[in-house]
Amino acid sequence: MKSTTRKVVVLPCSGIGKTYGALTRETTYELVDRVRPGIAVTTCLALLVIEDPEALQLIMTHPVITIDGCPKSCARKSVEARGVTPARTYQAINFYKAHKELKPDGIAELNEAGLKLAAVAADELAQVVDNLAVGKEES
Repeated sequence: MKSTTRKVVVLPCSGIGKTYGALTRETTYELVDRVRPGIAVTTCLALLVIEDPEALQLIMTHPVITIDGCPKSCARKSVEARGVTPARTYQAINFYKAHKELKPDGIAELNEAGLKLAAVAADELAQVVDNLAVGKEES
């Protein structure tokens, strides 16, 4: 991996009570904790909604990847409402469409297939994080 010059914010939707919302969060945790610790970081979507100064500073000074669980795109819209254009936006359903053998299920906790899908999605996003971290906008 190239040496990094900045962190990359990964912002999942809240999607509480929805399988694909849980998938966005698990994918984010995989990126932040396993795939790119120290490079990929996250914050709580609700902190942007209440205009928490630290959360706002984070998204305003680092590239942002949003991962939404449904077409309402709350994560993307919340970032844009703060005057920031996400560097990349994703819909969790597309990870499943690319890996139909891993059907996620569950709300508070994903099933085994859902956890595997989150890990696969995080691995697929690793290069995007690397490129954004070094200022390379094209992935």
